[in-house]
Amino acid sequence: MTHSKDPLLQPYTLKHLTLKNRIMSTSHEPAYSEDGMPKDRYRLYHVEKAKGGIALTMTAGSALVSEDSPPAFGNLYAYSDEIVPWLKKIADDCHEYGTAVMIQLTHLGRRTSWNKGDWLPVLSASPIREPAHRAFPKEIEDWDIERIVGDYAAAASRMQAAGLDGIEIEAYGHLLDGFWSPATNRRDDEYGGSLENRTRFSNMVIDAVRKAVGPDFIVGIRMVADEAWDIGLTKEDGIEIARRLAGSGKIDFLNIIRGHIDHDAHLNDVIPIMGMAASPHLDFAGEVRAATKFPVFHAARIADVATARHAIAEGKLDMVGMTRAHIADPHIVRKIEAGLEAQIRPCVGATYCLDRIYEGGGALCIHNAATGREAIVPHVISKTTGRLRKAVVVGAGPAGLEAARVLAERGHAVEILEATGAAGGQILLAARNPRRKELIGIVDWRLSELERLGVPIHYNVFAGAEDVLEREPDLVVIATGGIAQNPELEAGDELVVSSWDIIAGAVKPDGPVLLYDDAGTHSGMTAAELIANAGVELEVVSPERFFAPEIGGMNHVPYARAFAEKNVRVTINTRLKAVRRDGNGLVATLGSDFSDTARTERRVAQVVVEHGTMAMAELYFELKPRSRNLGAVDYKALIRQQNPIEPRNPDGAFDLIRIGDAVHSRNIHAGIYDGLRYGVLF
Repeated sequence: MTHSKDPLLQPYTLKHLTLKNRIMSTSHEPAYSEDGMPKDRYRLYHVEKAKGGIALTMTAGSALVSEDSPPAFGNLYAYSDEIVPWLKKIADDCHEYGTAVMIQLTHLGRRTSWNKGDWLPVLSASPIREPAHRAFPKEIEDWDIERIVGDYAAAASRMQAAGLDGIEIEAYGHLLDGFWSPATNRRDDEYGGSLENRTRFSNMVIDAVRKAVGPDFIVGIRMVADEAWDIGLTKEDGIEIARRLAGSGKIDFLNIIRGHIDHDAHLNDVIPIMGMAASPHLDFAGEVRAATKFPVFHAARIADVATARHAIAEGKLDMVGMTRAHIADPHIVRKIEAGLEAQIRPCVGATYCLDRIYEGGGALCIHNAATGREAIVPHVISKTTGRLRKAVVVGAGPAGLEAARVLAERGHAVEILEATGAAGGQILLAARNPRRKELIGIVDWRLSELERLGVPIHYNVFAGAEDVLEREPDLVVIATGGIAQNPELEAGDELVVSSWDIIAGAVKPDGPVLLYDDAGTHSGMTAAELIANAGVELEVVSPERFFAPEIGGMNHVPYARAFAEKNVRVTINTRLKAVRRDGNGLVATLGSDFSDTARTERRVAQVVVEHGTMAMAELYFELKPRSRNLGAVDYKALIRQQNPIEPRNPDGAFDLIRIGDAVHSRNIHAGIYDGLRYGVLF
């Protein structure tokens, strides 16, 4: 498809602003702010997307207009004059690449907590609790409405002063649409009851904003047009609100949302994760566009170029949001333009990014470790200016594949030795859960890139030292991963099976099963889900305050749903102490970290355990005394992205590093970050 005919590459005129193509990143909060300000890390994250050719990047998700809307997940402070120069720097830098910049403004209403920020009361249309943030809001008063309307106007003026191309007012799950929805508005005054009354407050805000910024500045709204909730905003009322906004002359675009987000389970329907339908609300957004005949933007797991192209070509959207897709690969547009769509790093829907945000961390992509680290590691790997190396990577899991990819991009001669008959390591296990099979995209993309780069993979080579040394490398990367290990038990270690055994199908579930998980990651939960779906009686036991603490809220949902539907018993604050055989069954002895005397027993047919991995490091220690650096790494240099290898052995023939789970039990992202951060230094 030529550029002149590709729907995605056509410009789009919004008021006076010409957007150079139809791809955007919608507003989201990566939680990179510092003291509520979008400083260098925040700026570089958006500039990278501009370098990648995106037409419009929306900052903040959402920026706060009032002090009594305390940050729930790293939000920007739009109520502070201090934000203006920081945003101006982002806008100026992105404009250099022809990318427009907008920002989303909000008052979070009840979707935050009173014990953050300045400890001011949380408020909403009516005093109805929000489960996700556990807030019991006060009912908003007339003087609250007056000041918040003014706060929106003042914040909009700041955004205009910063040189942004426009703003987007947030109205889904926050204060404004809290008035729209019967689920959260039980008022009997002029702000409750009829649709006219329920939209009164949002109209006041829009009027004040428009008056503050004038008729020419772009003002849009990201709005829920159907809460898909039996007690919430109906589709009919939502589309009617959209029609009224479109006809008001005060709004320039609609960014359409479907669903409600007061609970993690509902949030997943709005922002689907892997194993759920792709682009589930695209057709609905198209309905709104047809009903309003007005510019419509939309994003909800539109992760691939083909779907995005379809959305534009069929007239469903005017601008298509590929937000998580740009966290995985900020250079999507550049690759489309160059005819390199096959090289786009896929978003696999793991939603590691959002889970980290909602758990209080910054957004990180499960398999693009450069995102959010633009200041220290590159997205585009350049050729080395130093000497060319001959590198052997041992292990074709995610860490080894990434190290090999980066080293090859740097221009080094690389080959991989893999003990099994397939690449992927633990990802091959994780993807055996049908709901998580998209994880294999992490492997497939790297295999495609390695083929392009001419990197050979030697399968079924359980490498010993001689297998490595005979290739005469001057760099060896040990990425041999780890193997499942049991928790320390007082007795019965030989009577338990690992979560890996269940996932791989090496052991069939035999109920009743007690699954003990003290790692709290996907491995234990995947085994539990597979056991539950097999119809086997199951109890999940965890020593933690809640099960699977290493899994964020969005990925918690499908496990919790499976457990609820299959009647799985979940026991927390309990530790597996021992297992003994009793006749044809097993007896598991359970104790508590909170009491030395508490002991209970469970009679079961099978005990499954999850305790992370033990590093497969034998080859590393065999090669260590023959290496130049004796395996040592200067961590201070590594953190600063300087040469971390210090010669210690004059007789050594190669530098030696060890990455991923070959060091200790971690996760996919950690292994890939190791492969990248080491690889770019050679």
